[in-house]
Amino acid sequence: MSVAAHIPVAASGNSWLITPNVGLMVWVLVVFLICLAVLAKWVFPIIGQVLDRRAEAINDSIDTAAKLREEAEGVLGEYRERLAQAREQAEEIIARARQTGEAHQREVVATARQERERLLEQTRRDVQDETARAIEEIRREVADLTVQATEKLTSRVLTEDDQTRLVQEALADLDFSTLGGGTK
Repeated sequence: MSVAAHIPVAASGNSWLITPNVGLMVWVLVVFLICLAVLAKWVFPIIGQVLDRRAEAINDSIDTAAKLREEAEGVLGEYRERLAQAREQAEEIIARARQTGEAHQREVVATARQERERLLEQTRRDVQDETARAIEEIRREVADLTVQATEKLTSRVLTEDDQTRLVQEALADLDFSTLGGGTK
């Protein structure tokens, strides 16, 4: 027999799916309520637990991500602070190096000036000493020339006292200030 033969047909010739059957509806409702009760007693709690665990895992992941973000922001802030400190230290080092260089330059310039002044003073003393020696030598030469000229003029040899007196008179007549730059 075929399945279609067992299906009741409504008096009007409509299909059993379209025509409502109260007995069938009651059984469908009973089976539905039994299934709903079984699902509510055993399946829904398990599904609820799984969903709760999943929600808890998601919340934990969100909390962990928030903590990691806070830590990352803290590390970033610390990095920026250290970077700023490093820049400040670099600027301080550059400023100190610049100051040290300028101080060294001033010291070298001052030392060079002192050395120049010392050399100029030494040169002045040397020039004065040489001038004094030259003047003294010129005086001796003049004295010798004066004695020789006097001897020739007088045609005789003078005594030592006469020579000294004549030299002093000749030297008194000479102007040595023009030779020594004002030094006598």
